Amino acid sequence: MANGKIKADTLEHSTAGSLDTQYVVNGSAKAWMSLNGADTIAIRNSLNISSVTDSGTGDYLHSFTNNFDAADYNQQNNGDASDGVNCGASITQTYSSSSSRSRYYNASYTVFDAVLASVANNGDLA
Repeated sequence: MANGKIKADTLEHSTAGSLDTQYVVNGSAKAWMSLNGADTIAIRNSLNISSVTDSGTGDYLHSFTNNFDAADYNQQNNGDASDGVNCGASITQTYSSSSSRSRYYNASYTVFDAVLASVANNGDLA
């Protein structure tokens, strides 16, 4: 059985309107995860994340199932402390096409294990 192709410039929903497919291709996260970063780390839910390594307090390395085409993709991080307060800063430490590493800081810029850490990566897959 041969694989076919669907070609479309616009997606249209019967009640929600329409969307240019370029937005879907270029504007959608190609990898994301929700992580329990305190105590024993565990991925709560994810897309295109194969594993997470605890690299120290508030420092997480996540590997992609499918690599990005280059190491210049965009990453957004967010984290919550055990008291429910959002982190003061979350910084992407290193990028590669196969993984990314993030570090989470509280409002006093002290590294902490995020109870809930989230990451979204936008870019082109290889």
